[in-house]
Amino acid sequence: MDELSLCLVTDRTQTRGRELVAVVSECCAAGLPCVQVREKDLGAGDLAFLCRRIRTVTLDTGTRLVVNDRVDVALAVGADAVQRTAASLDIEDIRAVADKRLRIGASVHSLAEAVEAELKGADWVVFGPVYATPSKRAYGPPQGLAALERVAGHLRVPVVAIGGMTPARVAEVRAAGARGVAVISAILAADAPGEATRRFLEALAA
Repeated sequence: MDELSLCLVTDRTQTRGRELVAVVSECCAAGLPCVQVREKDLGAGDLAFLCRRIRTVTLDTGTRLVVNDRVDVALAVGADAVQRTAASLDIEDIRAVADKRLRIGASVHSLAEAVEAELKGADWVVFGPVYATPSKRAYGPPQGLAALERVAGHLRVPVVAIGGMTPARVAEVRAAGARGVAVISAILAADAPGEATRRFLEALAA
């Protein structure tokens, strides 16, 4: 399974009281190819502690570990990649710090941002929100499948769709050109996160 086909983006406030590492572990055991640790309220030390615990899990299952924003933490814990956001260093600066030790994803919300990220050397982009979702309201209204198709059609690097993703929406998102989907609540808040992961993987394989 392509590592970018399904990425679980963490938010420990959405696990319904369950311990985040345990939830991630269940998902990795179910075949999750990629997890992005995105806990914006944590300082570098606490974030590194959490990422090291998750890294132990991902090494056992072959799951890719991406750290949101913090290239220093990503390097310190031996992550596979860092996800650039609007608050992060520029891609050129991330590359100067990390060289080839990390791959770089970029979170974008427009075609212009996506094109710029590719030109600056991003290995993939995460575009959204495609559908309406509470976790992405701060980034504006849903962009829709037409916008996703425009972005995917203009880029050579893979595009991952985020925002309101469900297994039922996988087919139309892939048809619009997305390599894969990034998911938060549909997995983290599910009754059985491992089973929710499997449902996404089955939809992606269909």
